[in-house]
Amino acid sequence: MIGKDEGRCEDKGVWFDAVERTPAGLKGAARSIARTLGAGTPAPAEYAPAIPFSDLVAFQSIKKQRELANMFGLANPFYHIHEGRLGATTVIEGRKLVNFASYDYLGLNQTPAVASAAKAAIEEMGTSVSASRVVAGERLLHQKLEKALADFYESEDCIAYVSGHATNVSTIEALMNPDDLIVHDSLMHNSGIIGAKLSRATTLAFRHNNLEDLEKVLKENRSKHKNTLILTEGLYSMDGDFPDLPRLIEIKKRFGCWLMVDEAHSLGVLGKTGRGVAEHYGVDPRQVDLWMGTLSKTLGSCGGYICGHKDLIEVLKYHSPGFVYSVGLPPPGTAAALAALEVLKAEPDRVQRLRENGHFFMEEAKKAGIDTMTSAGYSVVPIMIGCSIRAVRLTERLLARGINALPIIHPAVPMKAARLRFFITSEHTQEQIRSTVEIVAAELLGIAKRQSLVERATLAVVGR
Repeated sequence: MIGKDEGRCEDKGVWFDAVERTPAGLKGAARSIARTLGAGTPAPAEYAPAIPFSDLVAFQSIKKQRELANMFGLANPFYHIHEGRLGATTVIEGRKLVNFASYDYLGLNQTPAVASAAKAAIEEMGTSVSASRVVAGERLLHQKLEKALADFYESEDCIAYVSGHATNVSTIEALMNPDDLIVHDSLMHNSGIIGAKLSRATTLAFRHNNLEDLEKVLKENRSKHKNTLILTEGLYSMDGDFPDLPRLIEIKKRFGCWLMVDEAHSLGVLGKTGRGVAEHYGVDPRQVDLWMGTLSKTLGSCGGYICGHKDLIEVLKYHSPGFVYSVGLPPPGTAAALAALEVLKAEPDRVQRLRENGHFFMEEAKKAGIDTMTSAGYSVVPIMIGCSIRAVRLTERLLARGINALPIIHPAVPMKAARLRFFITSEHTQEQIRSTVEIVAAELLGIAKRQSLVERATLAVVGR
């Protein structure tokens, strides 16, 4: 016997004395109490079994889209397996294609210096730092990358995350509180929207790139909240346009807000030397409170970063969950991003080539009568299709003719706003661009002529 306790439980008039402190004794007492408390109470009904995942609304939505695609004989345009490196060209099932689905805007993923830096980091530190940086994952290489990025933005400090999406989610969630206000462009990236939701701050949208609407939202709501964050992108990944940064800075100062600019698609793209939307407008980057960016586009790696005031970075290093509770950037990825940043600074001609290619694509598209929406003609040029079925069909036709460009359909974009999105790089040739635009124009015309009466009727039924 381990021992005895003398005690009693007066709840519901139940008493127990001298209960043995053994597993058997405690279990017996528990059963006795349960019988007394539950006297006269029917046993609870059995819970229904968990539903199969196939009954989830999300799965049903995918299923309906597949059924619709099968009805028109369309294959899944997503998840093709690419062989080798992705750049201005790619290889799918042994076929070399002109590729417009790569974020490698300046061709740095193909640069020997970047690959060499990653290999050297593996030799020295392995493939992983094997811990959160707070615990044991901190490496000098992390600090070198963060200092280089901070210097690039003329900021006091920087923090690098292992995921670009988590950078926005964790930063916004850590910084904002339920009594705060977040006002974001209506086309803000999903990562910013999720971060805003998790922060539990009041979250409002203003019409895309409509700063009069932003001012209206702030006039009506700013005074009701403690802190306010304005969220925007340096270059919008779905539409290829960018905001009026000088005016945004003026607005954020006038209303006492923080301004956060997501430069995932503008780093290495905008500005004479690729320093982003601040350089494009010739404004002091220190006037923006939070510069966010990713390492996975121009810098040929994976991860994200925040540049800003040293106190902001200190808060994030100890309070943002995507940093504190995630493993640190792997050595090869960190070294690759650092090397790519150095190449970007040393070879600004890459930025010039990208700009020339983007503008050339736009010029050719306009001559062909193709709708490129509001794109400014840099690294992202969407081609508006409208109908999801036509967008997927155009993707198939382009693939058959040696071009890889992916459709963007609902729910990624609004219903009836389906499009093909073309990512332009510095490594595309003008002949690749010219022939691509000619093929797109011809295929669009052919698809419009071939659309059947059955197809039109079906589209009307499903509301697409």
